[in-house]
Parts: sequence; C-alpha cells; structure tokens
Amino acid sequence: MAALYLTEDDVRSLMDMEKSILITHKVFKELATGRVMNAPRQRVRAPGIMLHTMSAANEYLHYVGWKAYTTTKEGARFHVAIYDQESGEMKALIEGDFLGQLRTGAASAVATEYMARPDSKVVGMFGSGLQARTQLQAVCMTRKIEFVQVYSRNFENCSRFAEEMTELCDVEVSACHSPDETAAEKDIVICATTSKAPLFDGRVLDEGTHLNVIGSNHRSRREIDRTTIKRADVIVCDDIEQCKIEAGDFMQPVEEGITDWRLMHNLSDIIAERETGRATDDQVTLFKSVGIAAEDVAMGVQVYEFALEEGLGVDLPF
Repeated sequence: MAALYLTEDDVRSLMDMEKSILITHKVFKELATGRVMNAPRQRVRAPGIMLHTMSAANEYLHYVGWKAYTTTKEGARFHVAIYDQESGEMKALIEGDFLGQLRTGAASAVATEYMARPDSKVVGMFGSGLQARTQLQAVCMTRKIEFVQVYSRNFENCSRFAEEMTELCDVEVSACHSPDETAAEKDIVICATTSKAPLFDGRVLDEGTHLNVIGSNHRSRREIDRTTIKRADVIVCDDIEQCKIEAGDFMQPVEEGITDWRLMHNLSDIIAERETGRATDDQVTLFKSVGIAAEDVAMGVQVYEFALEEGLGVDLPF
C-alpha cells in the first residue's frame, strides 16, 4: 500500500484541540513507562536557511517517525512522516504546521490540568500569533476562564487577536498596552512569542500563578526573567534533556546558579504521580515546553488513521 500524503487542509478537517489533548496526555503517560524514545531537535544551517529535524519511536503505537521543517526569511515549512514499526514502510507524509500548533497547545493544556489551580479564571497572554491562538484555546478548554488580557508588540495585531479569540473561546479577551499589567494579578500566564528578552518583571506575578512558557526553543531567546525562575516553586519541562540543549529561558540562570536542572521535573513524571505539579495554592508553577517529536509522531498516527476512515489524502508513488 502506497504512503498517504496529507495536506494542511486534510489535517484541519480531521484534527481539533479536544482530540489533540487526549493524544498528548497519552504521549506523556507512555513516556513515563519507557515505551517512547524521543530524539531531541537538531539544526543545520546554509546561507538563508535552517533545517530542523527531530524523531521518535512511539512503541505503544507501533510507529516511528520524524518531524522536519525549514525556516527562511519567507517563513517555515513543516512535514511529519510516520513508519510502520514492523515493516519499516512509510505510511504517511503529513504537512505539519497546524499539527504543530495543536500539539504545542495540547501539551500546555495537559500541564495546566496538573499544575494550575482548579479555580483559575484569569489569564495573561503574551503573543498574538498562531501558536498563541492554540495556547489560549487549550487553556480555555482546561479551566473555566472568564477573562484574558493579551499583550503583543503590535497593538493592531493584539486587538485583532483579542476580537477573534473572544469569539473562538467564548470568553472576554482584552488587548493590553502594558506587559507588566498583563502578567500581574493572573491565575495563568502564557508566553508564546519569539522574544529574545524577558517579557515582564517577575516581581509582578501573584502567588499561585501558573505559567506556560512555550515561545523559546533556542538558546538565544528568553521570555521570562531570573526573578520569575527564582519565584517558581515547581518547574516542569516537556523534556529536560531537550531543554538542556535549547531552552534559552533556563540556560543562563542554570549557569548563574539561580536554578538547577536537578530541581526540574519532566511532565511525564507529574502524570505518573512520581512528582507533584502543585502542592499548595500559593505556589508559583512553571511549565516549559520546547516541543518534542513524540507528540508529532502520535498526532501524525492519529491523523493518518482518521484519513483512512474518511478516505482523505493522496497516494504517493512509493
């Protein structure tokens, strides 16, 4: 049987956030059992382009696969491929932009479920791009959010985002001019930007705040300052080993002795109840996501199986 090629439109018609959260929760549950092997992202450069590759073996699904994407001044292009574990045959090649947005939002939803206070109602949102959309959508599906303040550098984009997300999430979303105001007096703070410098002063965070920090997966980028890291009582990563390579938010603070990798936990260990995501209501909790291939492979497998059921996709000549 030929491999199936699935487009962005196919993915959008087959996958949504609710399904993505269930899939992603299963990924982290299986990571705790050792039935997932995840290889961190690698990057190679040539003039004007960077190629990013990452792979995983999801034994519990009987598939292995990879995600690869290029970034240029024109933008980014993403693909996910999955292979049958027994035959080694490629089963699908999938355009992976929306898929990546969903899985990143879903990981934050899973972390929010285990780490944010159950009564969380107010969100501070940094960023107004595509990743910010799925981040906010995921959190609103996990907690009964009543109000969101959003900040981004371009206030016009910020206002448009607020209007669109008010309708999408059925919650009041308001554009804000002040980064510190956006972070202050919030139950949950979401950082989904490409910023190279901290977005707000960590001193403004309330006790009990939970943070989802997902924008930086490169050592040159930082969305949170040293104060935020100092104040975090619990720090959880989607994958500590991958964060050691590319979590710019942590690298310098670790070198300066502000925190230590040994003090952090993997999200899989929180789900397996080996560690706790929140012990008391007044703790500041922090989830750092850089994105792992195990999520992409699991999402790709589910999209492929849905596509077979719906008769979507185009056969490739191999």
